[in-house]
Amino acid sequence: MCFVLLQSLLSLNHSSIFFIMTFDELRQLLLPENLGLLNAHGSDDPADFAMRFQSRHDLPSRVIAEQLACRRKALKKLPGLSLKGLLYASLALEQSSGEAAAIYKASLTGGERLIDLTGGLGIDTVFFSKAFRNVVYCERDPMLAELATYNFRRLGIVNVQICQGDSLTTLHSFPDGHFDWIFVDPARREGGRRSIGLGAASPDVTAAHDLFLRKASKIMIKASPALELSGLKEYLPSLSEIRVVSVGGECREELLLLDRSMTIGATVKRKALLLAEDGSVVHETSGAGDESRTVAQRVLKYFYEPDAAIIKAGLTKKLALDLGLSFMNGSVDYLTAEGFIPDFPGRIFRVVAVERYTPKTFRFFLCHYGITGAAIQRRDFPLRPDEIRKKYRLLESDSRYLFFTRNTESELVCVYGLKAVAGGEAPFVQDRIAGPEC
Repeated sequence: MCFVLLQSLLSLNHSSIFFIMTFDELRQLLLPENLGLLNAHGSDDPADFAMRFQSRHDLPSRVIAEQLACRRKALKKLPGLSLKGLLYASLALEQSSGEAAAIYKASLTGGERLIDLTGGLGIDTVFFSKAFRNVVYCERDPMLAELATYNFRRLGIVNVQICQGDSLTTLHSFPDGHFDWIFVDPARREGGRRSIGLGAASPDVTAAHDLFLRKASKIMIKASPALELSGLKEYLPSLSEIRVVSVGGECREELLLLDRSMTIGATVKRKALLLAEDGSVVHETSGAGDESRTVAQRVLKYFYEPDAAIIKAGLTKKLALDLGLSFMNGSVDYLTAEGFIPDFPGRIFRVVAVERYTPKTFRFFLCHYGITGAAIQRRDFPLRPDEIRKKYRLLESDSRYLFFTRNTESELVCVYGLKAVAGGEAPFVQDRIAGPEC
């Protein structure tokens, strides 16, 4: 029993295996004495708790240990809500919106009525409830619906109607035009397999497109960050805008905004949003993604890597145009300039050297600069970072960066850089002169 529990706890760090709570375990967990025990041991290590209480057969120790593990994860993902004593399911927590993204989504909406067709733990619904007079929460999984009901009560939310069952069946039950907004986050994990395409998710938003527009004038679809953005208009004719959202430099989600009034042939707007942890926008780049690309003749003093949301939204060319930057080559989203731009939305590096890559000479390059470890990244380069690290026995490093790509002549090159800070300076790293050992 204890071994199985420990395996379950360890699996919280792996997306392929998740602990499944039963209704009986949930009922036990909701007893006041067990909720009190959970709160009293809130700072305990989940595995330590499981070991200490493994012999207490009168306690749902497995479930409490899972909640302790989930609450630890929620501290980072849901910094405000995690302090409210909510209950979680490990897979649903993994798939739920982060708090910053949920706050931002709610800020785009507002009105009388919204329906959340894929409620899950109810994180998005919590924030939508502040923007609408009435919200309908739909969830086909009865366990998640029970957890969400508890969480809404815990937060004092009274304007949410719980509908447990098939979301499209529920949507059909409302009259046309009943809602101002529909929100849907299609499940991308069906039958244990993860999917990316909209048609393979559940519900299939492409098949339900016309139904959505009958029931609401505006629709928001949360899509996978890996979804290919080109060609979406073919499957979603009312698509008006694509917003790609990142938090802390990580691309979190793509938001597809549909509008009943969208005219055929109208251009779909694109935006990349960089959010702070409180959901506020710290940078926005917008455009159509069809701007021209200016390529530098060589890598200049500073090397710029745009935020992942800007790259994903296809707006690096617009960013380069706005800031006066040039591309390193004609195929990848690496930028360069002579000057330092302090508010650049992404990472900035001071270039130490640019080396044409050949397997025979690259060891000498590493030896010359005394590089025994580095953070490695590649774009349009034949070797993966792990292959490069293994081939040259490179350790990890948080001070030296090696970018493998191609130059303007499509030759393989490596850019060696140091992360720049305010004023354009970078940590001093003593360059080695090649010695006999090189």
